[in-house]
Amino acid sequence: MSEETKVLLGNYRVLDLTDEKGFLCGKLFGDLGADVIKIERPGGDLARNLGLFYHDTPNPGKSLYWFACNTNKRGITLNIESLQGQEIFKRLVKTADFVIESYPPGYMEKLGVGYSELSQLKPPLIMTSITPFGQSGPYAYNKASNLVCEAMGGLMYIMGSPDKGPLATNYQYAYRHAGLQAVSASLIANYWRQETGQGQHVDVSIQEAVLVTLYYPQQLWSDSHVIQGRYGTKILRQQPGVEILGGFVYSCKDGYILWRLMTGNLVRFVIALVEWMDEEGMAGELREVDWRNVDISKYSQEQQNAWERIFANFFLTKTKEELYSEAIKRGIMLFPVNDVDDVLKNPQLEYRSFWVNVEHPELGTALKYPGVPYRINEISYQLHRAPLIGEHNQEIYGEELGFTEEDLITLRQSGVI
Repeated sequence: MSEETKVLLGNYRVLDLTDEKGFLCGKLFGDLGADVIKIERPGGDLARNLGLFYHDTPNPGKSLYWFACNTNKRGITLNIESLQGQEIFKRLVKTADFVIESYPPGYMEKLGVGYSELSQLKPPLIMTSITPFGQSGPYAYNKASNLVCEAMGGLMYIMGSPDKGPLATNYQYAYRHAGLQAVSASLIANYWRQETGQGQHVDVSIQEAVLVTLYYPQQLWSDSHVIQGRYGTKILRQQPGVEILGGFVYSCKDGYILWRLMTGNLVRFVIALVEWMDEEGMAGELREVDWRNVDISKYSQEQQNAWERIFANFFLTKTKEELYSEAIKRGIMLFPVNDVDDVLKNPQLEYRSFWVNVEHPELGTALKYPGVPYRINEISYQLHRAPLIGEHNQEIYGEELGFTEEDLITLRQSGVI
């Protein structure tokens, strides 16, 4: 098998013009083997100044955030606001299959490098635009941060305690899901291109990317016309005429686990847990419950609370690892709430060689990174550190586009690269 066939997207080139909103899209393209060229402003992307930093030393060349979001990319600098920069960009587009960008709607059109212009230059081109609210609609031209997109996507409305204000989630949740949606949609457009030869403009709304992650609130509204609120560590069980708050997050010996009291088709998970508790003499009245015939519409909040207290007391006698290991053996739907140390020591991830040491010659060391989250037979994966500022200017402008060293000096002096 040739080397090319061992890389999923090895025959494709992606021009990455994104900021934080779209970094993950380009990274995932790179992880899949595409040649991703990260295009930064002369002097470097502003995101290089975002922490955390290697050894806590603020420096554009030591941003761990930049490292994590831009692996498997080559890097050049280019000022696309300049006329000469726009012409160079168009030359690059002729060599590319995808352009991904996260500028405000209409920005690239004003520069003469929007989809309508680029698609004439290269009709099969796929251009993917990632913005807070999409390219059109009542909010399209509004500015929004990750925090605003989480709120407008409905996520913060359901996060937090009922007696307190809404909460944001983990780091850049909205931007991360937008990146996932963007690369997925781009590859769907690529499938269409393979069938028809036609390119497309893919429009990704970060707000909508958040919305599609809210599975339970959507189901709750669809089934019962109930808008989910903030219930803290509880979850609402909604049936006609019945509202019961059930536990979702429980304490254990060394942290927390996720578990729900489930009935109906999923009751087997509860039965397996009660059997384990009974073996250890902690099932109490749970042994007498006919779980297979429990009807959620016929038991009260008080009954739910009484049962949950027994389960909660059992969880407190076990560690996360004890609970999780036994859950796997017995077929119990229960999950640990992992911290970073737990994830680093996860046996499954270790077995799959998920963690990869990546050399950073500029730092004189190697750093540990998460690898690709999938394995496919006969497909090779590599992980390369994020590019330095303008690291591949000579390689791409000189060797590929034919600029001389004198040309490159002039372009640098004029602020084009």
